[in-house]
Amino acid sequence: MQNILLYLVTVLIWGSTWFAIEFQLGEVAIEVSLLYRFAIAAVLMWLFCWYKKLDMRFTLRQHGFILLLATLNFAVNFLFIYQAQQYLTSAMTAIAFTTMLLMNIVNTRLFFGKPVAKRIYFGALMGIAGIVVLFWPDLDGLDFTNASLMGLLLILSGALSASFGNMVSVRNSREGMPIMQVNAWGMLYGSGVLLLAALWQGQQFNFSTEPAYLASLLYLAIFGSVIAFASYFALLKKIGPEKASYTIVLFPLVAVVLSTLFEGFSWTSYTFSGFALVLLGNAIVLTPFERIRALLRPTTVIPEPMA
Repeated sequence: MQNILLYLVTVLIWGSTWFAIEFQLGEVAIEVSLLYRFAIAAVLMWLFCWYKKLDMRFTLRQHGFILLLATLNFAVNFLFIYQAQQYLTSAMTAIAFTTMLLMNIVNTRLFFGKPVAKRIYFGALMGIAGIVVLFWPDLDGLDFTNASLMGLLLILSGALSASFGNMVSVRNSREGMPIMQVNAWGMLYGSGVLLLAALWQGQQFNFSTEPAYLASLLYLAIFGSVIAFASYFALLKKIGPEKASYTIVLFPLVAVVLSTLFEGFSWTSYTFSGFALVLLGNAIVLTPFERIRALLRPTTVIPEPMA
């Protein structure tokens, strides 16, 4: 029951954050908006840990891995995502980001020696085919200055960064590092990395008082950062990156519904076909052949004996 609740929280929140990000783009620079987001999240995490009297001490080596996690998951990942959503709708970025599922499986093999099942290759090819179909109207022109292609490259880079961050999270959990304290330090470090990025880019530290900006910022900080990351990292610890990645299959459904309702996301034959291939490919990757055969096996009905 606890795992189901963690799944629901992660899917519903992260599925909706793609739409919330749209309200962060414009008046305030991306690096600065992200800095505000994770600074708020860091303060809330530290207040929670202080209230619960949690031990915040780590070794210097552990702090190094927390910094690495923060850079990959709380800074670089979101810099790419926010940039991508300047070129793509929230639905398209959410769908393309599901490639992190395949990256997680490959990286789990590379970093932890976990063997890759044969079905994963088939599912991976289907998922990649889905992305190609989804972006085919832009790929067909082979114009790499196209905005959609730029968005695709950015979101794939963000997915790769997030996947590496997931591997660091799994490694930290295996060492017994507690999730809440790691996230508190990680969001603090992530804010520092984002501050350096903003200074490096020479960004102005302005702030928007528009209600949509403020509401989305608080939602992304509290729900999208504090609650969702705690839920997802708890899933990584409890059931591993492969099973936890089921959230990646489901949250695009939430994102696509919201984008259709509020962004005027247009469905075409490419959208239907590509989305279906991505979802089916991800489902195959995550579902053992034994379970697939059991689902497809016809149920034998035993007739009632004659009276």
